[in-house]
Amino acid sequence: MSEQESTCGPGTGELTLDGSVPVVEITGLWTKYGRTVVHQDLNLEIEQGEIMSIVGGSGTGKTTLVRQMLGLERPARGCVRVFGEDISAIDSDQLQQLRNHWGMLFQQGALYSALTVFENIAQPMRELQVLPEDLIHDAVLLKMNMVGMGPDQANKMPSDLSGGMVKRVALARALALEPKLLFLDEPTAGLDPDLSEAFVTLIKSLHRELGLTVVMVTHDLDTLFALSTRIAVLAEKHVIALGPLRDVLKVDHPFIKEFFLGDRGRRALEALDEKTPTEH
Repeated sequence: MSEQESTCGPGTGELTLDGSVPVVEITGLWTKYGRTVVHQDLNLEIEQGEIMSIVGGSGTGKTTLVRQMLGLERPARGCVRVFGEDISAIDSDQLQQLRNHWGMLFQQGALYSALTVFENIAQPMRELQVLPEDLIHDAVLLKMNMVGMGPDQANKMPSDLSGGMVKRVALARALALEPKLLFLDEPTAGLDPDLSEAFVTLIKSLHRELGLTVVMVTHDLDTLFALSTRIAVLAEKHVIALGPLRDVLKVDHPFIKEFFLGDRGRRALEALDEKTPTEH
């Protein structure tokens, strides 16, 4: 098989948003940089409505995998389908249509420093060029309210915001187009424990209320344990464990023992059990 060759086979030519197919379906994926193979025959399905967390050690290609789901990188081989469409085979217009159905929360927020809070959240809506400005105004205030921000903060600049508020603005922007799929890159990184817990509670609430499918990359065990429906563990170039937390913990692998069952992991598990003794 040649480099950059998709093995998806023929698609429907239409987005599938009704949950009849996995929201994301990855099969036989290879990622190569020169002679370095990062992923080899990797398979992963993400179902509608779940929170899938992707974890792994340094160099296992967690961020690369997300970039491939976003259409920012192409695998050397294999298939990446999002909403039923082969993301490597569609043209730029079709890719933009796909992007209107997902949102991305970047680790540092990635807000435009020269734009106000309002303008940052409005930016994806204005790019569509289909909504009148009065509807954009109302929609931005609605998104701000959804993430716990009042209209009095609309004219603030990113430099005036705390780390927690930057995350909330970035989340409001990620939700601007009412996506079906939300990507979270280290959503609680840089937040103190209280702010981190508040942000996790917010994501839980939005996930439930909006029926979102969430793909998350995080190193924070408290966030991982609190939010994940299922966890995909990357090691040895593929997914070595996949399932709910308690199932993953049963897999006998050095990374799982080190990452989940070390001192930090045991403390996070104890805290989780204290909060939700009958869950997970």
